[in-house]
Amino acid sequence: MEHVKRHPHLFPIFKKLAYEFAAFAKKNAVMFVALFAAAITCVIVPVDAEYLNYFDFKTLTCLFCTLAVVCALKNVNFFYMLAHKIVCLFKTARFAVLALSYVTFLGSMLIANDMALLTFLPLGYIALTSTGKQKYMAFTFVMQNVAANLGGMLTPFGNPQNLYLYSFFNIPTAEFTLIMLPPFLLSVFLITLCCLVFVKNEPLELENEPMRVEPKRTVLYLILFALSIVIVFRVIPFWIGLIVIPTVLLFVDRKALQMVDYPLLFTFVFFFVFAGNMARIPAVQNLFSALLEKNTLLVSILSCQCISNVPSAILLSQFTENYHALLLGVNIGGVGTLISSLASLITFREYAKHNPHGSGKYLLVFSAFNFTFLILLTALALFLV
Repeated sequence: MEHVKRHPHLFPIFKKLAYEFAAFAKKNAVMFVALFAAAITCVIVPVDAEYLNYFDFKTLTCLFCTLAVVCALKNVNFFYMLAHKIVCLFKTARFAVLALSYVTFLGSMLIANDMALLTFLPLGYIALTSTGKQKYMAFTFVMQNVAANLGGMLTPFGNPQNLYLYSFFNIPTAEFTLIMLPPFLLSVFLITLCCLVFVKNEPLELENEPMRVEPKRTVLYLILFALSIVIVFRVIPFWIGLIVIPTVLLFVDRKALQMVDYPLLFTFVFFFVFAGNMARIPAVQNLFSALLEKNTLLVSILSCQCISNVPSAILLSQFTENYHALLLGVNIGGVGTLISSLASLITFREYAKHNPHGSGKYLLVFSAFNFTFLILLTALALFLV
């Protein structure tokens, strides 16, 4: 600061940097919380060679490759065009909102819940504002959010915590699908019912023309996307994707590599350190082992409400072998509080950006539907386990 006082012309530069850092920290609060948590545990458990065993490099690689390819497809307007065509098939507000929810549902199964929301929430906003149906905005965003969190539960790459648990426990793909199928089907039914009940069958016409796509680049990106999916299913080694996908994008679409959600990747890295260190603290190990032995499902669901589903999956996996209940818990636990899933924070941020004075109404709608879904899905899961 003394240096800045001697050189007043530097003050605007430092002020701008401080403002940009504050904005970055606000946007990536979860990453900084993870960093802080990891740093605290590093004081308790000093850094040593064991730290290298904390990281699931396959999970990090698969997540990076998927995010990069999705960004590339987004740059050629592939998802926007696809979703726009689907919505245009429906002529009423009720079925347009239902279509938006289904598109987000399907998107979360293929491109992960966070990317599905970042891709399809803008379409929901455009569809409703261009037709004067802003009254359904909060409801639509909440349904898309629930669809993203619960739709992704069916596939190993649909949610980040799924990708981690699928790899960590080496869960067979068929078993994974059978575990998650009942809550997935109930989620589809509940979302459909909500859209049919709470949205009127009013006429709706979309005036916006879909953006054009570039055929050659789109085909190339779809091939890369297929490669990333093949890696998730362990058909080929993950390091092949880490070489091929970034190399191709470096020459074809460097912007896609820049757009990757690197804070999300670092969030995983920090939580790996946090979870690994926590597992080496005897008191913590005894506490979580005892709690999870009593009821893994409820402990994992409650943990999600407090520290979100991804860190819950990473942390609790260190203390139990009951991946069936843990998998159900960290997926169902993605609904509930606003912090139960990173995807929920993304949705709230997008809604507040378009409706800065409607945050209170949104939180009421969000809480009402999320806790209803949480109660019903928990009841089903308790029956299943």
